[in-house]
Amino acid sequence: MTENEIAKEIVDAAYKIHTTLGPGLFESVYEAVLAYELERRGLQVARQQAIPVVYEAVHLEEGFRADLIVENKVIVELKSVETVHPVHKKQLLTYLRLANKRLGLLINFGSLLIKDGISRVANNL
Repeated sequence: MTENEIAKEIVDAAYKIHTTLGPGLFESVYEAVLAYELERRGLQVARQQAIPVVYEAVHLEEGFRADLIVENKVIVELKSVETVHPVHKKQLLTYLRLANKRLGLLINFGSLLIKDGISRVANNL
């Protein structure tokens, strides 16, 4: 599957989850349910995967933890907040660069309408 095909599956699954559970739950709940839904659809999902940071000659194993990495291609950063701030998109772009991935989705399950809570972030490697 391409990154775009994977992203479509993720968005579809997020829509299903949001319409079923609604907004307002903890991020960890949405993470578990989204991982389950994507795996049910036959996609490989890694949860809370550590991504190292290399700074000068130092290799730091605990750089950050990606909420979800789907098919080892798309990073999904989840939020359950009233407002997504510009820093959240910048954070995801940094994650994409550090992990050498091209596409990420920032999904805010706290949005009243899920379509307003999904942002696509691309790393132009």
